[in-house]
Amino acid sequence: MTDSPAPVPKSHATAAATPAPAPAGVTTGDTSGVAMVLGCYLLWGMFPLYFHLLRSAGSVEIIGHRLVWTLVTCLGLTAARRSWPALRAAVTTPRLLGTLAVSGLLVSVNWLVYVYAVNSGRTADAALGYFINPLVTVVLAAIFLGERLRRSQGLAVGIAVVAIIVLVVAQGSLPWISLSLALSFGLYGLVKKRVGAQVDALTGLTVESGCMTPVALTYFAWLYAGGHGALQGTTASAGLALGLVLAGPVTATPLLLFAAGTRRVPLSIVGLSQYITPVMQFLLAWAVFHEEISPARWVSTALVWVAVVVFVTDLLWQLARRPRPGKYHDVPVQH
Repeated sequence: MTDSPAPVPKSHATAAATPAPAPAGVTTGDTSGVAMVLGCYLLWGMFPLYFHLLRSAGSVEIIGHRLVWTLVTCLGLTAARRSWPALRAAVTTPRLLGTLAVSGLLVSVNWLVYVYAVNSGRTADAALGYFINPLVTVVLAAIFLGERLRRSQGLAVGIAVVAIIVLVVAQGSLPWISLSLALSFGLYGLVKKRVGAQVDALTGLTVESGCMTPVALTYFAWLYAGGHGALQGTTASAGLALGLVLAGPVTATPLLLFAAGTRRVPLSIVGLSQYITPVMQFLLAWAVFHEEISPARWVSTALVWVAVVVFVTDLLWQLARRPRPGKYHDVPVQH
């Protein structure tokens, strides 16, 4: 993701960005904030169409370009916003830099698996991974942060486990794409929780892509030295080159919409909107890419949807019982 995140109440959040206090007078009816949040999830939901257009480049080369051009885009935005002090502070703080390097590796793995899924006819597997990601997040919080699962959360996780078992029995193998996406993004959120208050979304993405860009450039040097690059030979075209360069702004735009939108709307709206992305991914897999979805997959997907309903119902119930805060809680950001 794509890449879809799972906002949860602060006690169970894995924060990639800490939204600033909502501006004075902002209410749940802030249409600009709602439009920004919906816009970012709609863009993430359409990512399979974009990456499908680039499939001749191969998954690894696509991610290499995504890293390089995301860094270029972020540096341009940093210059436009005059955010150099924040970036300088991040790269000159060894512990913070090391943590962002780890998160950069995790999100790169997530991106790679996602693009591979889309371009190998397994977009439905990717959608399933982002459906179960919120459940993986609360399990990781319980394991690594010592947070207790509420009964409804435990029920949702249990239903999701049953869904995975159904797939394993029917397919004879683990749904590794779904689990890899959910686990890599869950771990990414766990790592980002440690630095959420120290860096903003743009600075974080700049450092993460910067840490991984040397790896991408090394891969490009090897790939193109051997004459195997997508921009060489019969696969080369101006359209493909433009599509690969646009990976930078395509990555940064929904992220910035998300960061701005979450300052203006309550967590409940973000929590419900997040499922737009995997729903769109699943519909694209079924209706546009015409992926084969077996009866067992329909059953497991239906079970995951039940788990999501339980999870979201618990989220809304907890939010309804909580006094209205002065600022919105931490929510993880999908790149």
